[in-house]
Amino acid sequence: MTGKPPLRILLCAPRGFCAGVVRAIDIVEKALQVYGAPVYVRHEIVHNRYVVDSLKAKGAIFVDELDEVPAGSAPVIFSAHGVPKSVPEMAESRRLIHIDATCPLVTKVHREALLHHRRGRFVVLIGHEGHPEVIGTMGQLPAGAVMLVESVEDVEALRIGDKVELAYVTQTTLSVDDTRDIIAALQARYPAIIGPHRDDICYATTNRQEAVRQVAPRVDALLVVGSPNSSNSLRLVEVASREGCAIARLVLRASDIDWDALKDIRSLAITAGASAPEVLVDEIVEAFRARYDVTVETVTTADETMFFPLPRELRETT
Repeated sequence: MTGKPPLRILLCAPRGFCAGVVRAIDIVEKALQVYGAPVYVRHEIVHNRYVVDSLKAKGAIFVDELDEVPAGSAPVIFSAHGVPKSVPEMAESRRLIHIDATCPLVTKVHREALLHHRRGRFVVLIGHEGHPEVIGTMGQLPAGAVMLVESVEDVEALRIGDKVELAYVTQTTLSVDDTRDIIAALQARYPAIIGPHRDDICYATTNRQEAVRQVAPRVDALLVVGSPNSSNSLRLVEVASREGCAIARLVLRASDIDWDALKDIRSLAITAGASAPEVLVDEIVEAFRARYDVTVETVTTADETMFFPLPRELRETT
């Protein structure tokens, strides 16, 4: 007998890094090998402080805008969330070496939006205002060619002429359930609106939400390892709450756990957003082992085999 209260931990799978995040981190590390330190990165390469701090320690310098990048041989990398067209254009004008780490699934949305625009359609983007991915997607089109909606209420408030051809695209990291409702509202108001051939919400977002959906009703609490500015991580908390989990919390790492809120639990689920490394999940499990007699079970709802290659300019140096 350990004297510790028992605790059953269910680890959600899939969890943590997706293929786009792995690629983005690999791009920074490969660029450091090829060019040497420093390498500049515009905005957080992915939304996780641990990852960003780890890359800083290796020689990456994170900047808000390109005017902070000095001219020279050090490259600047664009984050996995994507950037407006004006950013690579500015890099070209300053003759900066630039490497695009935009997730290929975000690039897919950019191309869809551009194609709709070229075909004369007004584009409605479903997403969260101010998120870097939304800024990047809207920045693919001229001003006035795209409009953002965040809710069913936003759809109801739209004032678009009946003769305007419409299409919609979505941010890749949204709640599957909320997005479904918004799309249904768009289609009800504008039956001729054109959507993507394949769902814009990325496979990793969908898979992580489905895992949470299955385990949330079975546990007293669920922790999502992720950053407060990570859209896909915040959606996981929302899904857990919606599915009836009484305590659903976002934590950066073990030091952020509210032990008082969890003092009476006997079962716990843990997942991680797509930009959270597995080392932080391990850290949290060990923190619970220090306080509880823990048994761990992995609940797998999907197998992920997706892989995205590095950009050509880095592949050619291997």
